[in-house]
Amino acid sequence: MDAVTKRFFIGLGIFALAAMVFLGAWQQKAEASVSWGQEVTEVAKLYKGVKYKWGGKTPKQGFDASGFTQFIYDDSAAHIKLPRTTKEQYKAGENVAIKDLQEGDLVFFNTNGKGASFVGIYLEKGNFIAVTVSKGVSIQSMDSKYWKTKYVGAKRVLKQY
Repeated sequence: MDAVTKRFFIGLGIFALAAMVFLGAWQQKAEASVSWGQEVTEVAKLYKGVKYKWGGKTPKQGFDASGFTQFIYDDSAAHIKLPRTTKEQYKAGENVAIKDLQEGDLVFFNTNGKGASFVGIYLEKGNFIAVTVSKGVSIQSMDSKYWKTKYVGAKRVLKQY
């Protein structure tokens, strides 16, 4: 191999190394880990402002409480099929103590004096997202005077890793 050819291949090698470093071929790739709970809550937030509709289960027609949770869990990457009614959703999953709530847990309230009659999706820091008659899909505080007295329990239906 003559000197010109050697220089050509050395130059080509240096160029290839520089390109790989520049393009990040040897750098560690950044990895983000999103929990199922974060996935569900972020999808739910996309529907803030959608109106309340008794019996509603789509963004176009509006949602009632259990129609909203059923739609969100199925529409998110979790693809969980929840039962249609709040009472049936309350029977699903595992019980969760209020101190152990995580994003994506279902939170239940007694709004009609007959047990679990309203459901929302826990966000964090005592907040949940749900659909109400007056505000549609909105973020609520579990510590508000209204919700604090009506809380009946929570369920975890999401996969845990």
